[in-house]
Amino acid sequence: MQWSLRLRAAERGIWKSAQLRRMLADAGLEISAGKMSSWWAGTPPTMRLEELDVLCAVLECTPNDLMTPEPDKVAARRPRNTDAANGNGGNGDGDPNGNGGTPPAVTPRLGKPRSTPPL
Repeated sequence: MQWSLRLRAAERGIWKSAQLRRMLADAGLEISAGKMSSWWAGTPPTMRLEELDVLCAVLECTPNDLMTPEPDKVAARRPRNTDAANGNGGNGDGDPNGNGGTPPAVTPRLGKPRSTPPL
């Protein structure tokens, strides 16, 4: 998603994050300076719907005004191997472990050798 908070704020004559933070507090949304900074500086990693609702009310906008989908970025994140996307593992042979259908190698246990009882 492309995040356009600063553009929408500027359209409303809001040039500083502290000013927007005060406006949000006046509308009933108290957020930390750190959270406001992350919203102002770039795309927030998460946002509660309640926060988005108040933000839109204060800026007199809709979520669509603040966020623009970026389908090319979504496509770039998709796995290239179609079998992996279909849940068949990563190598196309139907083995979800990706080891060619052969059982995994057994590693011998290291440690103190067993003593054999006398005959």
